[in-house]
Amino acid sequence: MQIYDLAIIGAGPAGCMAAIRASQLDKKIILLEKNNLIGRKLLLTGNGRCNFTNTANLEVFLEKFGMDGAFYRDAFNNFSNWDLINFFQSQGLDYKVEDSGRVFPVTEKSKSVVDIIKKVLKEFNVPIIYDYHLKNFNRKSEIFQLSSTKNKVINTHKVIMATGGSSYTVTGSTGDGFKFSESLGHQITELKPGGVPLIVQEEWVFQLKGVTLENVGMSIEYQGKNKHLPRGNLLLTHFGVSGPVILDMSHEIVEIMDNYGDLKLKIDFKPEMNHESLESNLMEDFQKYSKKSLKNYLNYHLPQSTILPLLATINLDYQKKLNQITKKERLDLIKILKGLPLTIIGHLPLDKALVTCGGVSKKQIDPRTMESEVVKGLYFAGEIISGCGRRGGYNLQQAFSTGYVAGESALK
Repeated sequence: MQIYDLAIIGAGPAGCMAAIRASQLDKKIILLEKNNLIGRKLLLTGNGRCNFTNTANLEVFLEKFGMDGAFYRDAFNNFSNWDLINFFQSQGLDYKVEDSGRVFPVTEKSKSVVDIIKKVLKEFNVPIIYDYHLKNFNRKSEIFQLSSTKNKVINTHKVIMATGGSSYTVTGSTGDGFKFSESLGHQITELKPGGVPLIVQEEWVFQLKGVTLENVGMSIEYQGKNKHLPRGNLLLTHFGVSGPVILDMSHEIVEIMDNYGDLKLKIDFKPEMNHESLESNLMEDFQKYSKKSLKNYLNYHLPQSTILPLLATINLDYQKKLNQITKKERLDLIKILKGLPLTIIGHLPLDKALVTCGGVSKKQIDPRTMESEVVKGLYFAGEIISGCGRRGGYNLQQAFSTGYVAGESALK
C-alpha cells in the first residue's frame, strides 16, 4: 500500500503554496484538486488582475482581520507580504503598487500569477490529481484515508485541508472542507459573506444601474447609532449598491444587519464640506446664478442621471429657477446632498460573495503551525479558517502565508 507523507486537498493559493513549501523538504506529497486546473478562483481575483498582496506593515495586516487578527502574527512573520513578492520576482514576475498599497503583477493578469505557480509546482515535481472529488475522509490508526467519488484512495500520514470557503461555488469552493472538518470534531463558525454587494429598497436606484457616485462619504445608521464608512466610490446596481467601500465593509455591515435588521445608508455628496459651509455656498450661488434652473445648476454637484430621482425624493421641481427656491426647499436640498438615505434590506447570497467569513474555529488551530488541536496530523490553510480580512490583497496573503506555514509544519 502506497502511503504519502502529506496529502494537500485543494489547489488554490493556500494549497499550492503548501505544496511548494512541502516539496522543498524532500518528502512524498500529493496535491488533490476537484477542478481540472489549479487556481480557478485566483484567476478571477481583482477583476482578473490579481491583487495578490499589500505593502502594508504587519500591524496593519493584523488589524485588517479584526479582533482575531493576532492569530495570523506567526504566519505573516514566517511568510510575509515581501516574501511573497520576492517569490514571484525570483520566478520572473515583477509587481506594481497601486492605491492603498495594493500589489498586482506588472502584467495586470491573474493568469501570470497562476502560470508562475504551475511552473514552480512542475519544477518541484509535485504530483497533482485533478477531478478529485473527496467523498470520504477517515483516519485509521496513524493513517488518513481519503477516497474520491471515483473510488481513488489516497493513504497519507498528514493532511492539509485547503478547500476554500463557500463563495463563488462555480470555482469549486462548495464548502466541502467544512463538512469533513465538522465530521472530525471541529467547530464551524457561522458562514457569512464577505465582499458582497447590498440590496436596497428604493426602486429608483435600480434605474441608475452602472452609475458611479465618485468620492462620496457614507455612513450606516441603526438603532440611534452611526457608523462612518471610508470615503470612496459607490456603484449603483440593478438591485442596490456595490463598489470598493461597500465590498470592503460588507462583512461588518452584514453583521450589523443580523443584529438590528434593515439599515439606513446615508450618502454624503459633499463630504469635504459641513452643513454650514454648504448652505453658505448654495446661498451665494443661488444669488449669483438666480436665473439658472435647479436641474442645470445641480449638474455641477451631481451625476446628471441622479438629479431628477434625487429631487423627486424631496418633491422639489427641477425646473424651478434658483431665485424661486424657498428656504425650506434649500434646507431639504442640503439635507439630501449631505445625507441621501437608502434602505439596506439585504445582501446577495454567500455564493456571490468574494470571500467566506466563517469556517473552522481558530480556537481549534495552533497559530504557529496551522495544525488542528482536535486531530493531530491535520492542518488547515486559507479561506477554510474562520474569519476574513478586508479587501486589498489581505485575504490572498493570508492564504499564501497559512499555506506556507502548514506545508512546512506538516513535514518538519
